[in-house]
Amino acid sequence: LAALHGARGRLDLAGTARGGAPIFIDYAHTPDALANALDALRPYAENRLIVVFGCGGDRDKGKRPEMGRIAVARADLAIVTDDNPRSEDPAAIRSEILHAAPGALEIGDRASAIADAIGRLERGDVLLVAGKGHETGQTVGATVIPFSDHDAVTAALKQEAKCG
Repeated sequence: LAALHGARGRLDLAGTARGGAPIFIDYAHTPDALANALDALRPYAENRLIVVFGCGGDRDKGKRPEMGRIAVARADLAIVTDDNPRSEDPAAIRSEILHAAPGALEIGDRASAIADAIGRLERGDVLLVAGKGHETGQTVGATVIPFSDHDAVTAALKQEAKCG
């Protein structure tokens, strides 16, 4: 059992920031999944629980405000970003989430949102990057742009180490 690893992209420990703050990636892209992931991590946050998430385009628009409400209710800081906007305007998707998420921050570029969240981490914090999990692309229009939350976390941690 000691060698057993969970499924990639499901509460996957992707790294540790300065001060020992763990960074988790989860595929949570529905209201229930986001609530469950945040609830699972809450006991480990001695300080703040931070979440970076978005909602996909061309999908159930009704879940956007619900996910915004869940994020601000269960996390200490929510950062709303893009997550496969497909044919929809990414800013409009974020706006629908933010309308129900008072106090949430908006950073459209997902890699920038992840880097910003990592830059905010302090001892005792926990970061959840939710929505893409194991995915390796960001769908914008009809184009799939190579993108991985895991790679974005790794790049941000390397940058943090340089800036120290």
